[in-house]
Amino acid sequence: MLPSTLSDAQEARLNAIVSALSSDPRFIAISASGSFASNQLDRYSDLDLTLVIEPDAYEEVMASRFHILENIDGITACFTGEHVGEPRLVISIFSPDAIHVDFKFASLDDAAVRVDDPVIVWERDTRYRGRLDASTASYPYPEPQWLEDRIWIWVHYAATKIARGEYFESLDFLSFIRNTVLGPMALRQNGLPPSGVRTLEERLPEIAVELKGTVAGTDRQSLTEALRKCIEIYEDLIANESVERNEDVRTLCSSYVDAELDG
Repeated sequence: MLPSTLSDAQEARLNAIVSALSSDPRFIAISASGSFASNQLDRYSDLDLTLVIEPDAYEEVMASRFHILENIDGITACFTGEHVGEPRLVISIFSPDAIHVDFKFASLDDAAVRVDDPVIVWERDTRYRGRLDASTASYPYPEPQWLEDRIWIWVHYAATKIARGEYFESLDFLSFIRNTVLGPMALRQNGLPPSGVRTLEERLPEIAVELKGTVAGTDRQSLTEALRKCIEIYEDLIANESVERNEDVRTLCSSYVDAELDG
């Protein structure tokens, strides 16, 4: 059953993809995850598809995946997803409605490894469904201790860049802290998938208000205030976790921030 939030244009694109790929006997199933699976699509949503492949045909399909996709009506451009750490991914856009589709090419042997539970939109047989039923989704998240072991040296790094006047580097690094530490920790503590800061405005609006204070301009004062807000939010969040804290590094790096960025 298709999600009620799927637009006509998205449904037409999905149908074209299924029609093109289901005729290839090397494909076992196609599933959709993300906002498709949670029925939270809007007109800005992309389609996140997993293409499940016969294990003995996987290498052959991977070698010809661009040729395979080029035969789908409307595809305009595509490229591989190494920049997000997923070389199996092909990121594409389709005409005429500028619909973004992510294709993950997965062998049946590991296709059930997932961060959320997908919707199967087509299947040749029930093997993939059986693998999904026999396993559970797991969203990757750094352990709180892993974050605690790193956060103060990260704070020191940010302070050195602000003090030196590397404001754009500082902006990027504050974004890294939001995406890697603050957003995921807040989401996990509230029983939500720790997906960086994605849709945080809807899922945790009170935290989103706090995080506004971590967004700076390209000047020393603004960046310093944003870094201090990151520290404040982190301290509030880590207090809810059971971790071993290194007070020496916390004191050292906090004092460095005070000495270099005050005044």
